[in-house]
Formats: sequence, C-alpha cells, structure tokens
Amino acid sequence: MDTKLPFEEKKRDILIKKNEETNPNYGHDPYNRTTEDLINYGVICVDKPQGPTSHQVSAYVKQILNVNKSGHSGSLDPNVTGLLVIATGNATRVVEALLKAGKEYVCVMHLHKEIPTQDIKKVMKKFEGKIRQLPPLKSAVKRQYRYRRIYYNEILEISEDNKDVLFRTGVQAGTYIRKLVHDIGQELNCGAHMAELRRTKVACFNEQTNLATLHDLKDAYSIYKELGNDKLLRKYIKPMEYAVSHLPKIWVRDSAVNSICHGASLNLPGIAKLNTGIEPDLTVAVMTLKDELIAIGSAKLNSEKMLKDEKGLAIAVEKVFMDPNAYPKISR
Repeated sequence: MDTKLPFEEKKRDILIKKNEETNPNYGHDPYNRTTEDLINYGVICVDKPQGPTSHQVSAYVKQILNVNKSGHSGSLDPNVTGLLVIATGNATRVVEALLKAGKEYVCVMHLHKEIPTQDIKKVMKKFEGKIRQLPPLKSAVKRQYRYRRIYYNEILEISEDNKDVLFRTGVQAGTYIRKLVHDIGQELNCGAHMAELRRTKVACFNEQTNLATLHDLKDAYSIYKELGNDKLLRKYIKPMEYAVSHLPKIWVRDSAVNSICHGASLNLPGIAKLNTGIEPDLTVAVMTLKDELIAIGSAKLNSEKMLKDEKGLAIAVEKVFMDPNAYPKISR
C-alpha cells in the first residue's frame, strides 16, 4: 500500500533562470551555523509524552534552551504522544509552514463489538479520499461540517477478538482522528472510540528525524554548556531550513536578499533558479544560493512564467526570517 503524504509524491526539478555566483563573504551553509545561532534559528522534533499540553512542551523547550520564544507545529491533545515540532528563537514562525502540511498518525481503535475482518477492511477503505467531518464538541474551530482528505488508512494489526484495530493514517491538516474513529464505528454499526494515538509524521518530519525527548534535550544542552561538547545538541536541533523541505523553493541572487529581508516582495529579475510545479497562490520558500531561508511567501505566477518572463511580481513575501544585516545592500 502506498502510504505517502502528498508532498512526498511530488518530484520537483530545478530550473535555471540565471547562472549566478554567490559571494562567500556573506551568509553561510545553514548546517555550518554556530551552535548559538543554531539554537536561535532551529527546529526540534520532540517526542511529546502523555500528560502535558503542546503549549507546555513548547514552554519546556524554551526554558531548557534558554531562548526568548518558541512555537509548535500544531496541537496534540495531552494524552496523545509523538511528533511535536518546536521552533526556537527567531525561527519560531517557521512552524506556520507546517500547520497546513499533511500529518500521519498511528491509532488504536477499539470497536464496541466484534466485527468481521472483511467488514473492517471495507469500511476503512471507504474512509479514504475526501470525507465530510464534523469537529468534536471540544475543538479549536467552529463546529460545522467541513471536508477533509484522508490520504491512506493502513491496517497494521487486528486483535484476536476483532475489537482492537491498529492502523496508520495519513491525513490533511485539521482532520480529527478521534472523530474519524467515531465515524468509522458508526459506519460499522457498532460504535468505536480512540484508545491510543501517536503522531508519526508532520510534513517532512518523521520518527527517523532524530526524535528527542525533553530529557534528551535537557541532557544534550547540559553537556554543551558544562563540557563545551555540542555534538549531541546538534543532533537534535536542525536548521530552520529543514522545516521548509516540503515546500517548493525559489533561489535568489545575492543582490535581491537585502531588500527581501526588509520586507520587499520578490520580482522576477531577482530570481536565479526555481522549482518546477509552482502555481499561483502556492506557499513558496525563498532561499539564498547558499540554501539559507530568507522568507516565505505566496506565488503570483507559475514556474513557466517565472522562468520565461523578465518583469513582474513573482512572490508576495509574508514572513521574513533572515537578519536584514546578513547580506549588504547592493546598489544597482
């Protein structure tokens, strides 16, 4: 069974608009940042335990790393475990690029009476694709029906009494797994509830992405501060650029970086290269030629027009992450 989120199925090629060199005196490879810069422009894949809220976990990370702010990639209920991406310091807003991305969960669904295996498989298949879902009574959104997409429901194991179903599901952001389980139970005409839930993917982050418990992070930071050894800490903290791995990208000339850092939109002359598959209104990451994240914005043209046209607006910049002093203002 194909268990991929939408971005994992898209292969994006790189189109060269202008052959450009980048000045080695400015900026640097994100993976070669100093440890302090990494902490202040980092993302951490935290293994959230049962008990605390997502906000509390984010606050713990802020306290452990002694940074001024932190943010997380979308709430998990206190009893739910698994991936919670935390961004720190000046990278905090990068988690917004993950909020609308696909997510994957592993769930234990308890059926309220014994149901034949074939019936379970048939109904689980029925709940793939576009579904209509009413958010639960306790939710952060208005309680009205809305459509969400279920990319896959993969049954991993069914208990001997056919009452407990372990399954993996990939879903559009904003899908309530507890409600999905309830609706499957209704369709099976037996009732069901979510017995256990773990998040295993958030966009480009998964359980192989150097998952860190809060204790792991605390130990790594202590070793760094007390012994000067940052190896373990750098294993857990990734550059903020990793959080936009799932987004299409545009790389700009050095001469365009400073104006974008000051909030200017990106016009076509500033583009050096770009990904295929960009369409108007798509969220795009704007990068330097050293693969540093400058900003995130909304595309105004498709890839073909960006490549061929010489004048016009390419990206309306929405969030800037790079320090305005990283690249100099270049007179034209």
